[in-house]
Amino acid sequence: MTSKRYLLLVLILGALTAIAPFSIDMYLPGFPAIAKSLHTTTAEVSLSLSGFFIGISAGQLLYGPLLDRFGRKRPLYIGMVLYVIASIGCFFVGSIEQLIVLRFIQAIGSCAATVAAMAMVRDIFPVEDNAKVFALLILILGVSPMLAPTVGGYITAAFGWQVIFLILAGIAFFVLLAVIFLLPESYQPDPSYSLKPVPIITSFWSVMKHPQFYTYAICGAIGFSGLFAYLAASPFVFMDVYGISSKVYGWIFALLSIGFIGSSQFNGILTKRYKSEQIVNVTLPAMVIIGIIFVVGSTGNWLGIYGTIVTVFAFLCCVGITYPNTAALSLAPFAKNAGTAAALMGALQMAMGTLTSIVVSMFKSRSTIPMAGLMATAAILALLVLLIGRRNIAKPVEAVADAGVGVH
Repeated sequence: MTSKRYLLLVLILGALTAIAPFSIDMYLPGFPAIAKSLHTTTAEVSLSLSGFFIGISAGQLLYGPLLDRFGRKRPLYIGMVLYVIASIGCFFVGSIEQLIVLRFIQAIGSCAATVAAMAMVRDIFPVEDNAKVFALLILILGVSPMLAPTVGGYITAAFGWQVIFLILAGIAFFVLLAVIFLLPESYQPDPSYSLKPVPIITSFWSVMKHPQFYTYAICGAIGFSGLFAYLAASPFVFMDVYGISSKVYGWIFALLSIGFIGSSQFNGILTKRYKSEQIVNVTLPAMVIIGIIFVVGSTGNWLGIYGTIVTVFAFLCCVGITYPNTAALSLAPFAKNAGTAAALMGALQMAMGTLTSIVVSMFKSRSTIPMAGLMATAAILALLVLLIGRRNIAKPVEAVADAGVGVH
């Protein structure tokens, strides 16, 4: 593969993985405006975010078997079209209930892009390159938290929050064109893959019971939920607790994203010298320490807005390094049914994110304590899963390109 071709594939896969984060980040600054427009509260508007997470969790389990049965591109087309239609529908909503439902449908469409991109990383690139490719995808993903909230804040102020969803529909349409004309089919349809309930459940269970998968997929999902705690709570923390404007919130969100993006790229350097499991063994304990500091500082009320920003920045740096390595380690043992493995990994991740975002919306405390507590809890639980699960892994599959586990 030429370097030009390599870059093109990474850009398209990165654009696919960025659709869901853009759908989350771009409308965050519009929460107060949405609440006012739909005659509801900011807390209830956050349920539309929870609905999006639920849709992604359920949808990924749906698309995994479809991607292994019909190839990667055909199910992807269906998901992208569904996303565009739902996004346009969000423009016309007249109640918070309608927004929640359409956000759920929008998520069902977007997760086709996420699962397909993850599976195609495993299809196209050697296993030993997967962690590096995932880190490159995070670099592209970084455009979302750096630009989306800022752009969303200005769009909301100038044109109204509804326009955000028209822009999301337009972005998805152009990405779909790139998929149709520039992205190759990386996996031939497999008619032998059954779509009946029992074989599908059996296939998912065969993946789930693999020690390396359940250890790093669950560990990564719980650790990554700390990011979701931040996503769901940050509009309230910064705009309500600290009283900043939606535009300033967008800039703070972008600044904090630098930690997540920069650390993920630094991970590319680390993987040249250390194995992925070695890196995770260091970053997770660091997340725990930072999370505990955040809780103590929030409880004592001595952090303030600047201390909060610094602490969250450090936490996101750890997440940025941990995530590409846990993702690569989760998918490494699976060559033939990477779609099912990627779907299950993504579903676990989004299920934890959904639970975290719902819990955040339940707290009424006007402080950073709920966000800090959930971030610290996520780090601690992730570390416990790692410590317990790795005892069952005889030898991690990481740099063996043909170490496939065909489960059908």
